[in-house]
Amino acid sequence: MAKGRVLDQAVPRFVRAGYDLTALTNPGRKLIVDCGGLRVLLVRAGDVPTYVASGAADLGVAGSDVLDEGGWDLAAPLDLGIGRCRLVLAEPAGARFDDDAQLHLRVGTKYPGLTRRYLQARGITAEIVELSGSVELGPLTGLCHRIVDLTETGETLRQNGLVEVETIAEVSSRLVVGAASLRLRGPEVRALVDALAGC
Repeated sequence: MAKGRVLDQAVPRFVRAGYDLTALTNPGRKLIVDCGGLRVLLVRAGDVPTYVASGAADLGVAGSDVLDEGGWDLAAPLDLGIGRCRLVLAEPAGARFDDDAQLHLRVGTKYPGLTRRYLQARGITAEIVELSGSVELGPLTGLCHRIVDLTETGETLRQNGLVEVETIAEVSSRLVVGAASLRLRGPEVRALVDALAGC
């Protein structure tokens, strides 16, 4: 599980389902936290699918954006309804770019795969500029014309003079399970999924 907003929203959900994850509310610098019957690994959000797919973790909580970007072959039996946000295309206010124009369009993003698929589906030719953070800075410095990024409220976009052009995807966190864990620990996994689904 990744630290941050998703962890903060996941802990109460797991507690309601009968899994005491309160030790995660203040884990200090620990990366592995024992929570009763569960051992929780605290990893970067983008690494959750890697740990689950490799069998290093039985289950994970990962954003649908991360899963779709990586093309992971993981079972996602439950949308936890947490970490909700949107993947959007945005551009500077007042700068309406014509997708059919002969402009060498550049789009900055942390999600090159999702962005490429989105642009191809719309027949838009563009150079994708891969960024790791502060994607909103791209159009402000002339690095790119548009961006594809996550937003919850749109406030960061507005504060940086950007407007949403289109919502590409609704994003939320999913419970993900690796194939090996389903085979080896199926009943335990199903019990956890059922408990989380019921709360």
